[in-house]
Amino acid sequence: MAGVVAAQPKKVLADKIVGVVGDKIVLKTDIDNALIDMQRQGIEAPENARCYIMEQALGVKALVLQAEKDSLPITDEEIDADIDNRIRYFVSQYGSNEELERVAGKSVYQLKEDFKTGIRDQKLATAMRNKIVDEVKITPNEVKAFFEKLPEDSLAFYESEVEVGQIVSFPKASKDADDYVMEQLNEYKTLIEGGKDFRNMADLYSEDPGVKQNHGQYEVNRNSKDWDGIWLSKAFTLKEGQISKPFKTQFGYHIIQMVSRAGDDAVVRHILKIPQVTNIEMKEGISKLDSVRAKLIAGTIDFGTAVAKYSDDPSSKFTGGMLQGPNGSFLTIDQLDAGMVAMLKDLKLGQYSQPVDFADERGKKGIRIVYIKTQTEPHRENLKDDYSKIAGRALEEKKETALENWFYKKIRTYYVMIDADYKDCEVMEKWVEAANLSTAKK
Repeated sequence: MAGVVAAQPKKVLADKIVGVVGDKIVLKTDIDNALIDMQRQGIEAPENARCYIMEQALGVKALVLQAEKDSLPITDEEIDADIDNRIRYFVSQYGSNEELERVAGKSVYQLKEDFKTGIRDQKLATAMRNKIVDEVKITPNEVKAFFEKLPEDSLAFYESEVEVGQIVSFPKASKDADDYVMEQLNEYKTLIEGGKDFRNMADLYSEDPGVKQNHGQYEVNRNSKDWDGIWLSKAFTLKEGQISKPFKTQFGYHIIQMVSRAGDDAVVRHILKIPQVTNIEMKEGISKLDSVRAKLIAGTIDFGTAVAKYSDDPSSKFTGGMLQGPNGSFLTIDQLDAGMVAMLKDLKLGQYSQPVDFADERGKKGIRIVYIKTQTEPHRENLKDDYSKIAGRALEEKKETALENWFYKKIRTYYVMIDADYKDCEVMEKWVEAANLSTAKK
């Protein structure tokens, strides 16, 4: 895995400094390890890969040097959080702390120490880059000029896209359904404490979608933001081997067993049960959204306000109910679930659907109203329909130019040394010039 490779012990016959920026150095092994990482990730390395890696490494060193001079604020807590995230990623890839340590040839503590300088430098470099480009803005005339210089055969072809919003209601199960689930979990707890295997019980009874892959077992960190706070807090109150009493979160009812723990990291097992929502609760939910739809049609409430007031979908409340994709609020039809596509079929722009029942990605029953705000026709990229996308690309190009200009001016004020092996690299031209200036000043 990338990163762990660099942490593995190697038989290094010789190392040498191949680049210097101010008081920052780049070692030959830094370039070698970066190249190995590329190969491990399946990235095809071009013939001049070492040139590109060297150019990037020097760029990071220059940004770090200036960030330190400018005293940009990067805290130890931020660095430690990134290190923990990286360790968790590698543990998830290798399956356990022990296997990670075996592959790396180092303890997790040693790996964290190895990662610290690199992560610190990356965070400082990012902070400095942001400082350089944050004030860069783009004007409509610049966007137009950027678009007009694009070759016509390079213009993207876009499928039909839509902006779609939804108001979601998740009807609550009855108290009888809640009590029944609690009884089931108490029974599972008794059976497991009597000798039944927790993983087998999870396979048979858990309604967690991930149970088929992991038999209900997870590796978690106390400070992770990826887990429900109540669930995580309950897990870390347990001793090794102990099973919790049934408890409730937004996802349903749970029991958790603490398998093992090392500081803020733990291995836990868990069974999820979701109380069944009956037709009675579903009809009540449909009636509730019917009244919301009537208010929307009458114009007594706008869509964003209705989302904030009535929707049970926490993620969409931050977007005014509009669904989001990789490129913002515009989505292609194949990015929508089949149920929503069917709901959009008979809707015109600005209309609100009838309330329709559905199940979310976890299988939770709900009801939703769908609203279609915008729909584009399939088309070749143009300023009228795709201004925001084109403006975004134009701004990125302007930022890259600003960054290049900064490098060109700033590195000439630093001491720069480049190993002879890299002086013929085309991408290294500005660095070689800076190195020549440094030599001339001696």
